[in-house]
Amino acid sequence: MMQKKIYVTQPYLPPLEEFIPSLQQIWDSKVLTNGGPFHQRLEEALCKYLGVEHLALFTNGTVALVTALQALRITGEVITTPYSFVATSHSMLWNGIKPVFVDIDPATLNLDPARIEAAITPQTTAIMPVHCYGHPCDVDAIQRIADNYNLKVIYDAAHAFGVQCHCGSVLKHGDLSVLSFHATKVFNTFEGGAIVCPDAKTKLRIDHLKNFGFVDEVTVVAPGINGKMSEFNAALGLLQLQHIDQALARRKELDAIYRAALQGVPGMQCLGDSGEKVANHAYFPVLVGDDYFCSRDALYERLREHGIFARRYFYPLISEFPMYRGLMSANPANLSVATEASKRVLCLPIYPQLQPEEQARIIQLVREP
Repeated sequence: MMQKKIYVTQPYLPPLEEFIPSLQQIWDSKVLTNGGPFHQRLEEALCKYLGVEHLALFTNGTVALVTALQALRITGEVITTPYSFVATSHSMLWNGIKPVFVDIDPATLNLDPARIEAAITPQTTAIMPVHCYGHPCDVDAIQRIADNYNLKVIYDAAHAFGVQCHCGSVLKHGDLSVLSFHATKVFNTFEGGAIVCPDAKTKLRIDHLKNFGFVDEVTVVAPGINGKMSEFNAALGLLQLQHIDQALARRKELDAIYRAALQGVPGMQCLGDSGEKVANHAYFPVLVGDDYFCSRDALYERLREHGIFARRYFYPLISEFPMYRGLMSANPANLSVATEASKRVLCLPIYPQLQPEEQARIIQLVREP
């Protein structure tokens, strides 16, 4: 019998019968987009769940990043990490902004605050860190630097749904935080995203920007984009939210099983800490060292041969892609930690529907030569 394919993550899909009543309401109302009742309810529900005051829903996280930069009128150069998904830097190019890459912290793989100041120039206007794998950046250190140099901070929080730091929701830090609700994320609306805003005035500007700049049907105040979330996606999000605590609890269980099973395996380093209260267990990254029985890429291929599609998040680095590698800040010599991590990292499958026998098969392949 052919074995079931196992991917690094899979979307949680609530029972279809739970979604039918919402679908019928959308059908009957004929309201499909433009801030309908499901959209409004999801914004309110997410604010309550995440512990934030203002949130603007988007059609996806990338458009939300593009709009966040526009909302704060960011220009010039933005300091960021090369160790992320390409949308982080692509959002800058779409705004005519030059990304400036600095290296990452070897323990967290987040943007290293100690490297930021040296990269600041008169053209620097903002910092865009990423809460990599859902683990919080050193938000206090980054904010001190931003305050000293009068810089804005926009967090790419695509992985950080529900993540807490030392003072509450990590999404409250910076000038804006941007979430992704893509199908592969801890919380998803199939496709979607959001910007967490510090105040009502900022949210209003963002709401205008995501709807072509319209204030009313005859007034346009900014060159906005079509970034609105549909009623279908918002309704799915409301249903997903009913199951999110159960999903997070299951992810934590899977994380703990991996750590116990892989502890002591030569050359295998599990990132993060399963006992960490802040984690949402969005990913399960491991670093494959020289004393492991094979290379990272050989392990990647071995798993694929058995129908297990792990991912090398993040490889290659953003700075290695053609549109970025010509930048001075993309020089691998200045990004030694990120370069090394990208050659060693492998994210193993973790999602609520992962069955015990499937996880056991993954562990066996990782543990045994």
